[in-house]
Amino acid sequence: MAAAAAAHPYWPRSLTLPGYVASARPGWQSAGAVAAAGAGLMAVGWAVGGARGGAERSPARRLALGWFLTCAGIHAVLEGYFSLRHRDLPADTGLLADVWKEYAKADSRYMTSDDFMVAMETVTAAAWGPLSFLTFLAFLRRHPARYVLQLIVSLGTPGAGGFGGPSHPWTLLDGVCPPTGQLYGDVLYFATEARVGWTHSDPHPFYFWGYFVGLNGIWVIIPGILLADACQRLAHAQRALD
Repeated sequence: MAAAAAAHPYWPRSLTLPGYVASARPGWQSAGAVAAAGAGLMAVGWAVGGARGGAERSPARRLALGWFLTCAGIHAVLEGYFSLRHRDLPADTGLLADVWKEYAKADSRYMTSDDFMVAMETVTAAAWGPLSFLTFLAFLRRHPARYVLQLIVSLGTPGAGGFGGPSHPWTLLDGVCPPTGQLYGDVLYFATEARVGWTHSDPHPFYFWGYFVGLNGIWVIIPGILLADACQRLAHAQRALD
């Protein structure tokens, strides 16, 4: 049992992963692939933001467009893969599996089909991927609900959604109230691990502070900034109506 537990790089070291197969590529390649894809999506968002109304769009707004497009890709592809294949992840050796195996050094819950992780990532892939892309489109088209979408995606509110068979994508806005959001989801993510004493992360600073804290901290800081921006814009619009 001890030998089986030690045949993988994850914490706690007593963790057993039946059928585990080591990654087919080094960790830097998996991390690099995600970084390259994210940079590419950011560049596309920046370029499209400049081509469509770029003269009226600030650099900060073009960066926000890149952010929402990047989120759409990450949520739909990377987290969508985990949602569908989490049971097969320990034995899989494809690129997306290797990406998760590399990140799981910072949080081994992804290797064990942890109930919270599966539920959170399924909601993220099914709701926040499409909503992030919808927000990207809303800003491109200057849709009047664009800051409402920015607020929803960045924070989220508890409740039931109105996703039933719309005839046009903008009708999703007629009563949509998703169950969680980027900032709220990250708070839950950190809180659930804190309650068990951070036992699922390799204590090496690169994995704990770099992967677990650093990467996830991005989804606290940027949504926090976008949340404040959306509140300011919506408050300004309300003052104009009062």
